[in-house]
Amino acid sequence: MESSQLESILKGRSSQPHLLIEVLQDVQECCGYVPEDAMRRISEILGVPLIEVYRVASFYKAFKLTPSGKNIITMCMGTACHVRGAQLLADQASGHLKVEPGEMTEDGLFSIEHVNCLGACALGPIVTENASSHHHVTPSKLRKLIDKLRSEEEGGACNA
Repeated sequence: MESSQLESILKGRSSQPHLLIEVLQDVQECCGYVPEDAMRRISEILGVPLIEVYRVASFYKAFKLTPSGKNIITMCMGTACHVRGAQLLADQASGHLKVEPGEMTEDGLFSIEHVNCLGACALGPIVTENASSHHHVTPSKLRKLIDKLRSEEEGGACNA
């Protein structure tokens, strides 16, 4: 994050600790996650101890402390999905993309996330990519989804 962007977000918010969540949201909207250097500066300007800024940013699932890939593959690991093979899918995704949950692929195209429930237990296992949900996912369907997203990105790069 450029310091000018952060300073623009913090402008007029000096010594206002009650604005911490709002500032963290603005930072994340700007760069897709909350970088450590931004947390340090937020701490200084708002007058909130750094440990408190980190505690809030790490407590809420909405905040990311590391960059995410352009395509986020979210896998339900709840009981209903688990008994229908969610762990196999998780292993498949990690192996296919060569990343663990919470990591980003080297090309920046993919990240994998695990969640406890996506609220569609009867349709499990459930996988979402970005804003789209996929139900009754099998290892084959998951590979095809990842390959389709990758080819769309590669095709889009040629057309840019």
